[in-house]
Amino acid sequence: MERRNVGILGATGAVGQRFIQLLSDHPWFNITWLAASDRSAGKTYAEACAWRLDTPLPKRIAEMVVQPNTPEGATNLPRIVFSSVDAPIARELEPKFAAAGCAVISNSSAFRMGTDVPLVVPEVNEAHLDVIEAQATRCGADDVQPSGGYLVTNPNCCAIGLVLPLAPLHQHFGIDKLFVSTMQAVSGAGYPGVASLDILGNVIPYIKNEEEKLQEEVAKLLGGLRVEGENARGFQFADLTVSAMCNRVPVLEGHTECVSVKLRKPATREDILDAWRSFQPLSGKGHEGLHLPSAPLHPVVYMDGETRPQPKLDLDRGKGMTTTVGRLRPCSIFDWKFTLLSHNTVRGAAGAAILNAEILAVLGKFDFRSFPPIGSVLEESAVPA
Repeated sequence: MERRNVGILGATGAVGQRFIQLLSDHPWFNITWLAASDRSAGKTYAEACAWRLDTPLPKRIAEMVVQPNTPEGATNLPRIVFSSVDAPIARELEPKFAAAGCAVISNSSAFRMGTDVPLVVPEVNEAHLDVIEAQATRCGADDVQPSGGYLVTNPNCCAIGLVLPLAPLHQHFGIDKLFVSTMQAVSGAGYPGVASLDILGNVIPYIKNEEEKLQEEVAKLLGGLRVEGENARGFQFADLTVSAMCNRVPVLEGHTECVSVKLRKPATREDILDAWRSFQPLSGKGHEGLHLPSAPLHPVVYMDGETRPQPKLDLDRGKGMTTTVGRLRPCSIFDWKFTLLSHNTVRGAAGAAILNAEILAVLGKFDFRSFPPIGSVLEESAVPA
């Protein structure tokens, strides 16, 4: 697989740092461009960033100069840009980078529910990536000059961990109704996050917009494609009902979720365990039939025992990319209930976006040879008539 240059938008933040950590030795991607706010632009990364991860900041990255967070006038702008900026900033910046010809692979919530923007977990709905070709910057709709750029998003951190065990259940038995109560780590709030006096020895039973995101994103992720003729033009949401309650708890990393599910077809406990064990949709999907670098061999792992999963014991399974499930048992209201754990800053953020980039590479979505050079569409639009 060709090693491609990539950039990181919002490089100094918590998710931006995780991108750097996970991409530093990636076999397919090479960081060549870092961007952040005006406050950081022009400084070296070491000067601009207070590095907070438990691995050393790579020397090469530390010496890179942070660029302004705009494609206009950018030098050495790569075709592939990972975005980790907050939603209000993403709404302004990400379409500009797509218009410039960049594949924008976003962790932001800004465009997740867009009618032509794939919201993707590759093990669950890889086919949704076909809708990229319906975006104006790819097909030239709405009098937009095609640049080859596009937007792809990954879901909310809790939605990712949740849909991995849900997908095989929905595939084999159908899901009618779903209730989920989350216990979300403080790192999910970014840095500096929740004030220590608010969260230590406490539970906060509210996270702004989180329940709404979880409810609507699950239906999009488990849904299908809306096809017109031979082309995918949008999405058909799954016909299911989701109710979510989201809580912030005094755990550093790892989101725990308690799930109750009503199925459309009867399933025994062994049926469900078999569905999880056999769930390996990305097996052999990598370059020349190999495994994708960031994909766990088993995206869902079931742990026996009454006290599992736990963040202290199970967080890093599959290098943080596996959802660990436990406590499967009958539910007195619905059919079955279980507990799951996922790594919110790896699988739930940067790791999810990187896995999306890997499947895009395999699908040929980083082949821009039929499109203009990067930035040229912006330059042409800036020339006075």
